[in-house]
Amino acid sequence: MADEPATRRRSAIGDLLKEEGAKGALLAAVSTIVVFGAAAIAIGNSPNWPKIRDQFFNAEDFADSWPAVLGGFWLNLELFAYAMLAIPVVALLVAAARSFRGAAFFPIRLLSVIYTDLFRGIPLILLILLLGFGVPALDLQGLPNSSTFWGMAALTLSYSAYTSEIYRSGIDAVPDSQRSSARALGLTQWQALRHAILPQAIRNVVPALMNTVVSLQKDVALISILGARDAVREAQIYTTRTFNYTSYVVATLLFLSISIPLTRYVDWYTARDRRRRERGSV
Repeated sequence: MADEPATRRRSAIGDLLKEEGAKGALLAAVSTIVVFGAAAIAIGNSPNWPKIRDQFFNAEDFADSWPAVLGGFWLNLELFAYAMLAIPVVALLVAAARSFRGAAFFPIRLLSVIYTDLFRGIPLILLILLLGFGVPALDLQGLPNSSTFWGMAALTLSYSAYTSEIYRSGIDAVPDSQRSSARALGLTQWQALRHAILPQAIRNVVPALMNTVVSLQKDVALISILGARDAVREAQIYTTRTFNYTSYVVATLLFLSISIPLTRYVDWYTARDRRRRERGSV
């Protein structure tokens, strides 16, 4: 019986929070409608809007450019899939090499530091240009001459450097006692990393890794500067032929069709991970 007043107070607080949340959601919805409505009216009343509409939102050009841009978009998705297979492996190897302890592993740690600093310091677009045009020009036997291949290699090298730091932050977050306990059981440094450290580290950095996936999906479009017939390049070709920019809108919508679901999934997963950690800390 003594708990009934406290229960009623908690129920009242819960009802108040729900009411305030509903009011906040309603206010946000009304504000959004007002802002977008005002923007639509301002754009529609612009004297240049008919010309912009014909240049960027022409239905006939949309239909005409759709097949070619969609065909190029499949190349973007293909390269994205290949990069997603290569980047986690390379990044994990670099992060693991940098986490080895002892003087004997200093050369390995030094190489991993040089790799990370080098490829994080070069702008991605410059790296794509250097590898995409430079390596095929060497005409070395045994190496691919495809600029598209080297564009994907540039994406892999650059994103692996950033991703390795994400992995390393997760490794550093694991208490040293875990490593010491593994070594006390007779495990080597690699075995300790593989069985004790990395499983915990990867679980801690999954949300950050998934945000990297969203960025990668967009940056794959940079291979168009090498002449690869991806969605952006196909849109450029159509625009050059017709002097109409609707094809760029087509490419934009295709990328949004992937990036928005990915972003929403990342937000959902991050929120779920945060709730799991909060329950675990209680």
